[in-house]
Amino acid sequence: MDRVNCMLSFIYTIIMHDVRSALETVGLDPYVGYLHRDRSGRPGLALDLMEEFRPFLGDRLVLSLINREQVRSESFEIMETGSVLMDDETRKTLLVEYQKRKQEEIMHPFINEKMPIGLLFYYQSLLFTRRIRGEIAGYPVYFWR
Repeated sequence: MDRVNCMLSFIYTIIMHDVRSALETVGLDPYVGYLHRDRSGRPGLALDLMEEFRPFLGDRLVLSLINREQVRSESFEIMETGSVLMDDETRKTLLVEYQKRKQEEIMHPFINEKMPIGLLFYYQSLLFTRRIRGEIAGYPVYFWR
């Protein structure tokens, strides 16, 4: 019901789709969750795994765009119902900046390798798979510092 939540919801949806794809790539069913209850058509496991990416990828990206004034309040339409819609230009800005962010490199603290942020979803899915198989003692959640 506000501009920031509109952008966050959009970015979270994109992150969730990337996580779902990563889970499917490593052979896991993204619809069988641990934290989120199973519901028809809801990718519970993807929603579970994306929680660790929301603050440093989604929230940080939206706040950066606002602070750099790449997104403005005029870019949104407030409907009679109170819902908020973003225009195509803002949607494009979010997508372009998200893709740029995914190309930035980070050092993964568990495997001690540099990688683009975009591969983080895949590596975390692999680590989750290794935990399920009992190959590692616990799942190493990714913490951004």
